[in-house]
This record gives sequence, C-alpha cells and structure tokens, in this order.
Amino acid sequence: MSDTLAPMLQSNASRFPVSPQQSSDAMLTGQDQVAVAEALLDDEQEWSVFSRPDPTHTGCWESNVLIEGMHCAACALTVEDALQGVPGVVSAEVSAGSQRARIVWAAQAVSPSKWMQAVRQSGYRAVPANDAFARERRKVEARKALWRMMVAGLCMMQVMMYAYPAYVAKAGDLTAEMEQLLRWASWVLTLPVIFFSCAPFFVNAWRDILHRQISMDLPVALGMFITFAVSTAGTFDPAGIFGREVYFDSLTMFVFFLLAGRWFELRLRDKTAGALEALMNRLPDSVEREMADGQYERVPVRRLQVGDVIRVLPGEAFPADGVLLQGETSVDESLLTGESRPVLRGVGSEVISGSHNLAAVVRVRVDQVGDKTRFAQIVSLMESASTTKPHLARLADTIAKPFLLGVLVAAGLACAFWWQTDPERALMVAVSVLVVTCPCALSLATPAAMLSAAGALARRGVLVRRLDAFEALAAVDTVIFDKTGTLTRDAMVLSQMAVRDGVDPRQGLAMAAAMARHSLHPVSRALLAADAQAEDATVWTAKNLTEHPGLGLSGDVFAALQTGTAIELRLGSAEFCRVPQVKSDDLQVYVSDAQGWLATFGLQEDIRPDAATTVADLSKSGIVVRLLSGDASDAAMRVANKVGIANFQGKCSPQDKLDFLRDAQLQGHKVAMVGDGLNDGPVLAGAHVSFAFGQAVPLAQAKADFLMAGNRLTDVSAAVELARRTLKVVRQNLWWAAIYNTICVPLAIAGMLPAWLAGIGMASSSLLVVLNALRLSRDPQPAEGV
Repeated sequence: MSDTLAPMLQSNASRFPVSPQQSSDAMLTGQDQVAVAEALLDDEQEWSVFSRPDPTHTGCWESNVLIEGMHCAACALTVEDALQGVPGVVSAEVSAGSQRARIVWAAQAVSPSKWMQAVRQSGYRAVPANDAFARERRKVEARKALWRMMVAGLCMMQVMMYAYPAYVAKAGDLTAEMEQLLRWASWVLTLPVIFFSCAPFFVNAWRDILHRQISMDLPVALGMFITFAVSTAGTFDPAGIFGREVYFDSLTMFVFFLLAGRWFELRLRDKTAGALEALMNRLPDSVEREMADGQYERVPVRRLQVGDVIRVLPGEAFPADGVLLQGETSVDESLLTGESRPVLRGVGSEVISGSHNLAAVVRVRVDQVGDKTRFAQIVSLMESASTTKPHLARLADTIAKPFLLGVLVAAGLACAFWWQTDPERALMVAVSVLVVTCPCALSLATPAAMLSAAGALARRGVLVRRLDAFEALAAVDTVIFDKTGTLTRDAMVLSQMAVRDGVDPRQGLAMAAAMARHSLHPVSRALLAADAQAEDATVWTAKNLTEHPGLGLSGDVFAALQTGTAIELRLGSAEFCRVPQVKSDDLQVYVSDAQGWLATFGLQEDIRPDAATTVADLSKSGIVVRLLSGDASDAAMRVANKVGIANFQGKCSPQDKLDFLRDAQLQGHKVAMVGDGLNDGPVLAGAHVSFAFGQAVPLAQAKADFLMAGNRLTDVSAAVELARRTLKVVRQNLWWAAIYNTICVPLAIAGMLPAWLAGIGMASSSLLVVLNALRLSRDPQPAEGV
C-alpha cells in the first residue's frame, strides 16, 4: 500500500467498523492493497499532491513520481514503454539516474491509477515524488541490502577458507574424502548466499522472464544460477562431467563484490540527487492555523488558503508564502536562495515557503499557497530537470537493451565454442561473459555527472531547468549581459550631493527624504536609503504633499522636534523645481524652496559588488563578455567601464538584442545570455544557453535554462566552470565504460577472466562512474557576505 495513503485508508476503516468475520472476508492481498491505494489518487482533489496542470497541453496534468525497483537503463526503458502504452498518456520520461518519471496525461482519457497500474504490471512501482515515506522505505531497503552484503561477505570468507587447501595442496596431500567434505561444507555455506543474498536478483530476473523483458539482473542471475548448478553437480557427483572443480568460492566472492558495489552505488546516487529530495521534504505535513476565537488548530498544509493566519514554531518550515504579522526571527533560506547565512525577518517582512524558522514563534498571514508559491515553482523546475535526458544519456539508454541481448547471445556462443573441449569450462566462460558486461556504467555516465552538478548548483541557489544545458554551457565562448537588473540592482544609490551655502548637507538630505518617504519612485527609495545611513540629522516630516507624475513632489516640511513655520519645497527635475539644469553623467534630482535652488543629488545605478569579479573570471576562462542595454549609450558605457566590459552597446530594443545574438551565432559563436527575465524572453529563448537573474519574474514563466534564485552574479562564472568540469567528467565516464567493456568482454570470451574477477569488474565499473561524478557535488560554497 502506498504509505502516503495509508492514513487515509486507516481513517476510513475507523469510521466504518466491521465485525471480525467481515474483516476476515475483506482481507486484501498486498497487490490489492496497492491497487486500492492507487485508486484513491483518482480523486481530483488529490491530484495537486503529486501533479500540476500542464501548461503546454490543454486538459492535461503533469505528474512526477518515484519509480521503485529500477537498477539500470533497461529498467527505465521498460517503465517508459509501459507508460507510453497506456491510452491517454501524452508523454513519459523515465530517468535511471534519478529514478524518477515525468508523465503528462489527459484527465478525460485516463486516471492516475491506470498508468500506475501499468508501471506495477511491468514489475516496478510508482509512488508520488513527495511521498513522505519513500525515504523510509529506501532506508529499510538499504538495511536489507547491507544485511545481504554482510551475509555474503561472511559466507565468502568461510568458503574461501575451505577452498584454500584445494589451491595449495599438492598431489596426494588431500584424500578424496577430505576434498569431498570441503566441497559439502562450501555448498552448505553457499546456500544462505543463494537463497538470501541473491534473492533480489532471482526475483527481478523471474519478473523479466514473465514480462518478456530484459534488465541487468537477468544475465547476472543467470550467471549465478549456472555457477551454483555446476558446482552443486560437481559436489553431488564428483565423477561426473562437472566434478573436476567447484566454484563456490568464485560465486560467493562475485556475489559479495556485486552487492557491495550496488550498495555503495545506491548510497552515492542518493547523494548526487540529494538536493532535490532535501528541497522537496522541506514543507511540514501540518501547521497551526488561527481560528475565529484566537485559538489555534493543527491542520494539513494543503488545507491552507490565502488570508489564513498561522503560527510557525522555531524549527518548523514556513508552509506558504506570507507576511510576518507578529514576532521577529532568523530564517534559513539556504536551499531556496543559496544564502548561507540566516536572514532577519521582522513584522511586515515577507517569508517564503520552504524556509526554516530558526529563532522564535511568529504569526504569518498566508499570501500564496500550493503551486503559486516560489517553493512550488522551484520544486517543479528541479523535478523537470531530474527527469530530462541529455543527448548522450538518450544515446546510451537506446543501446542498453540491444547491449543486454547481445550479452546473452555472446555468452551462448562462447559456451558453444568451449563446450566441445571442456563443458565445465564452457559454462564458466559463459558465466564470466554474463557477469562482466555492464551497460550500467555507460547509462550512468552522463546523468550521474549532470545530476551531481545540478545538485551542487542548487545548493548555491542556481536552478537548472534542463540537464542538457550543461552541454551547451560548457561550449560557450561568448556571454552577453543585460544591464538593468543584472549587472546593476533594481535600486539606485546616491553618488554625489551639493547644497546651497549655509545649508548643512545632512539637513538638506533629511528634508528631501521627508518628502520622498511618501513616494514609491526609485529615486525616492534611493534618497531614503541614503538618509537612513546619515548620522546626527534632524528628523523632518512632510505634509500637504502632492505628487506630480513624471515631474516630482511638492509640499511643506518642518522639523519634527522644533517649532516654526513649515518650509515649502519642491523635489524633482530641474524644470519642475525651476532651477538651471547641471550637465552630469549621473541622474540629477533637485530641491528648491522659496529662495530658489537648495540642493542637488546625483544618483547612479547600484552596480552589483561582484559584477567586476564575474566579468574578470569569465574573461580569464577565455570567454568574450559583451553588454547590451536598452538604456542610453552613455549609461551603458559608464557601467561597462566600471565592471571591465570592453564590448558594449546602448539603446538596444529587444529585437536589436535578438538580431545581435543571431549574428553572433551565424559567425559560429556559442552564446550565453544573462538577463533579468522580464523583457529578455526572446533573447533568453534564442541563446544557446541562458540565465535569468533576480526574482522579478515567476520561475514557471522564465525562458532561461538556469534560474538564479539568489543575488550573486559570481554564480554565472561558477556555473560555466562547473559545466566544463561536468562535461570533462562525462567524457571520462564514457571512455571508462567503453574501455572496460572493450577489454573485459574479449577476455571473458577467451576464458581468461574468472567469474569472481568478472564480478569485481562489473561492480567497480558503475561504482567508479558514480564516484567520479560525485566529485562535482563538492563544488565550493559561495563566500560569506558576497
């Protein structure tokens, strides 16, 4: 039964008590329980738990599920074929690397239970990707796998001890009775290995035979069975054709190494894809919601609605986007924005779902719930990335099944070739061929590396929309930056100030800030920010304020702690303030009173502090950096000079940027575009690879391949460097997989590779691929304070 739905079934059972006889009659088998649990997901109210409306297909839903029981690329192809064969399923993608599936299905044509049943009938199990019990089930399976490995290891050591005399004894040292006794002891010690440690291989192989499909477990189980059968025959009939030698030591050894390799591989693969799971499990199951009488009731998170007031305790995650109404706390947003330090949030501050409350009890008004939250958009992007297949991975998966069929044919031909001279050796040569050939390393080479890299970027606050973007990013030789909102922050900063003789600059700024406090204009926010940093200034207040759109503000200001008449001021352009305009590269804002000019403030765009470092890092890596801006040429030149960009162009419309991009591509350049995602959609979509920087655009609507959830521009250069390392690791993995199979398969066919060594080779091949990919997840965290 799906553990996610078990409480629902138990709740229904307690609501309708039955007699013991009825209970006995109503007992369900395990398969029936799973079917009942899956049927509960046909309720449309449950779809939002594991699905979302698909924006590209009207009337369709997109579901992300975990596929339990997969071990190789052939398994993924089997599940994919089963899903695509269900009427009403529009598309299905299954990733062997992340063991996840993305299914798009038409709600009017098929229900979730139908395609889940198709997965189950193919020998696997589909569970919702956010199943809270999936991790527990994996822990249980990992413990069982560890026990199987330990039993195989213990029996292997004992069998090796009994086999050792046969290897070192000279003619006549061992009597026939003693040799037979050692064989019987080895046979007895091999039984736990066969019936306990090897059980999953035999179960999966039998499933493959029943469903007329093939996976990696079929040739492996066949090799185990042949080895045990030959050795058993030699034990029971020492004078027969298989009585010359037994292979219990080889069998137990390669079973142990195979189980050890698979166990370590499982642990490492969990680490490479761990960022997604850690993120998905951030939300709590329930939260305290305030009732009309001021009391609190604990309700499931999915029952929250916009406008609800909730209480979040220290150590809990915020279940929805909202605004703090009461309390002050520190919030951990590291997995959502890449910000490694806790951030302070007080009354009126916004909090995002999935972030953790660290310090105090707070009351929050819910503003966004469900798939409208930024957390849900991040999870959606990461789910999509985890199920996408890069080009190289698709190629490897395509040859997985033919490769395994070729293995069976090669083993049969090798056995037939050797049978004429030595039947016993012929079977063991076939076993070596069955065991040593491993398409797993080939199929894992690309997705393991890219999932590991995607996890490393996710910890920095960079979300990857599609894994094959790493291939394009690694080949980039030109990076084009937008200016506003990308190289610069949305806000402006005060760069210079001039005041009339006799006026204290601090007082002039304070008077302007008193008026700006009543406006939302970017200039007003810049003046307020500058005034907040000033010291020992008189507090001024404004009244009778009037905002003149496009011109400025007018009103009266007076010192809050002093008595006296109010001063009538104007704040805005030179024309509005009736003063001469001063020529400057900065944006000029003027203040005037009854006597005329009072103060001038020069404002500049706030260039990100890490912009120059990012440009320098990209240039050092051999990338040409360009700036295309819709602002005036002098503004573009000023920013370009400050950050170190030699190639810049101003007054660019979106079409101008797109034309420039296409010209660069026609010249053979691989171009990456970095924009804020607001007005750069066509250019972001047209580039070979693109970054959407900042949080101004909903993630679901962004056209970029990489989405920067944080505020560090250095993540662009870090992503480029990581993409190049990723493609290097992918090439290493592919070369290793190719060389391994090219060398080991002929050796096995020639009878030069014993079964135990074949088992070690098979286990180490895929393990080495995953270990190599894991190096990418050790990407250094961003520096504090950046």
